[in-house]
Amino acid sequence: MHRHFLLHKPHGYLSQFIYQKKRAKKLLGELYDFPEGTMAIGRLDEDSEGLLLLTTDGQESERVRSKTVEKEYYAQVDGLIDSTAIAQLEAGVEIGFKGIRYTTQPCQVRLVTVLPPCIGEGRRIRDARHGPTCWISLTLTEGKFRQVRKMTAAVGFPTLRLVRVRVGGIALNLSAGSVQEVPHFEQVGL
Repeated sequence: MHRHFLLHKPHGYLSQFIYQKKRAKKLLGELYDFPEGTMAIGRLDEDSEGLLLLTTDGQESERVRSKTVEKEYYAQVDGLIDSTAIAQLEAGVEIGFKGIRYTTQPCQVRLVTVLPPCIGEGRRIRDARHGPTCWISLTLTEGKFRQVRKMTAAVGFPTLRLVRVRVGGIALNLSAGSVQEVPHFEQVGL
């Protein structure tokens, strides 16, 4: 019988259970006693936070990672983003991926004025003397390496903080570092 988990991955953790390079890294297994064979569905880089789904079922992992399942991110960007940059993001922008140029698929982008409590304060990014920031929501159906960060940088608004807030119909509602086991992802909205 397969097991399924929701996790609010905190900043500073890798989305994996094994890391064999020289530097010590924080791994998911430090947050919870996951069963053997548990895998993260997709990844959030070490600097990113938010909703991460984990499972012992490889077929379920493939289903969730497919381009039919939306992933929504809240990105705190450097500066006050304008409608031109939002339109560029929505239409698709050119980014680098594995040494080649890639144009991202169209996506949904909007300004976020009120953050949900689950995002919390997070780590201190910088103070106001370094200029204004704002939050945007980006909803994608693809997930290239560091894609959201590359997209916002491509339109002149680098990402300072990135939080995945939704995968399909499953919204982030856990505090950072919390884990919830669920009977099946379909029963909680996916």
